Formats: sequence, C-alpha cells, structure tokens
Amino acid sequence: MKTAISIPDDVFEDAERLARRLGHSRSQLYSRAIREFVARHEPEHVTAVLDAVVSDEAKVDPFVAHAGRRVFEQTEW
Repeated sequence: MKTAISIPDDVFEDAERLARRLGHSRSQLYSRAIREFVARHEPEHVTAVLDAVVSDEAKVDPFVAHAGRRVFEQTEW
C-alpha cells in the first residue's frame, strides 16, 4: 500500500543513512521499523514470543536437566 506521511527532516536523513548502510530501500526500512514498533506495543505478541522461547527451553535433554538440578542444589547461596 502506498501512503504519504510527514516526518521531521532530521529523522528522514537518519533513516536514509540507515537504509543505505543496511542496503534496504526506504520502504523496507519504514516497514520494518513500523512492524517492530507495533510488535513491541502488542502485549499478546510479546507473550507469544516469550512462550515460544520458554517452549524451546523446555525441550532439555533429561540428563542435562538432572545434572543442572544437582549443580543447583549443591550451590551455596
């Protein structure tokens, strides 16, 4: 979708430099920035990402889990 927006000149120049450095088009840079901003402000998305991380961590080899627990239990706090 095409759209027209107004942004301060300094923000535009910073974005142009970043797009060149990353090898992205202006549209790619703005799309990525908006996508990340929206994701950070949607609690459900954050929860889904954290759930995925925890789910991956839950798939620990039983031997490693047992060894980790033993080390934890023997550690003096």
